[in-house]
Amino acid sequence: MTSGSIDSGTQTPSAHIEQSPLDGAQTPYTFPTHKLKRRQTQPGKTPLVLVACGSFSPITYLHLRMFEMASDFVRFNTDFEVCAGYLSPVSDAYKKVGLAPGHHRVNMCSRAVEHSPWLMVDPYETVNCDENGQPQYVPTAKVLRHFDHEINTVLGGIEGTDGQMRKARIALLAGADLVMSMGEPGLWAPKDLDTILGQYGAFIIERSGTDIDEALASLRQYEHNIWVISQVIQNDISSTKVRLFLKKDLSVRYLIPDPVYIEEHGLFQEPKPNKSRDNTPDVTAGPSNQKPAKG
Repeated sequence: MTSGSIDSGTQTPSAHIEQSPLDGAQTPYTFPTHKLKRRQTQPGKTPLVLVACGSFSPITYLHLRMFEMASDFVRFNTDFEVCAGYLSPVSDAYKKVGLAPGHHRVNMCSRAVEHSPWLMVDPYETVNCDENGQPQYVPTAKVLRHFDHEINTVLGGIEGTDGQMRKARIALLAGADLVMSMGEPGLWAPKDLDTILGQYGAFIIERSGTDIDEALASLRQYEHNIWVISQVIQNDISSTKVRLFLKKDLSVRYLIPDPVYIEEHGLFQEPKPNKSRDNTPDVTAGPSNQKPAKG
């Protein structure tokens, strides 16, 4: 990776070449810094960068609300100052059911945060490929180290109100379901947990239907590095539910930031069966043309 140097007044992000998972071509990668607050405004605070790793297939308003809830929590309950928030869509190598191609997920996320003054999308995971140009899975611990390197090594950290450069704290932002999985034996490598929770830390959003105390019971050694944020307004919108709506040809407007992109690219839809020309039109749905629900 080629590192760029940055003084207090310029931004020269790190850049390197990755194999494109789409066509094997060389694709330049540049770490996004255009919304990163390079100078702190609050004396005595530690600069903080929040990173959310996930499928974002598709991104929902809950994903965006997580950042806003975390920002409010940080302002009123910690000695941190939020300097940026990043969405890091997973690699296509994740092979999760319902996972749209990486470039589409990056585009959806980018459009969703277009008007945010502090949220950005890092395509690092989606462009990470092996020597054959095939998508390569990137563990969460490696993703956090990537952000640490780009912000604290390449950029030199964040300038404090006193003019001194300070190391930014990198922290994972996630839902309670992720922490529950971390507490299950065998699902996460101990060294990865040490990196994620021991070295960096996590801000966790409570979700309905999850027992956060149970989830944290087996992670007590990291409790000083875990901040739990309550959802005052419950929101259970999930990408899984959105995909189900789309497969049923139901509206997802006001559930996700940009349904138009999904419509334009025909994402998450069941292939429609071909009808022969002499088939009798389906008129059972009445004037609304709404077909009966399948049993």
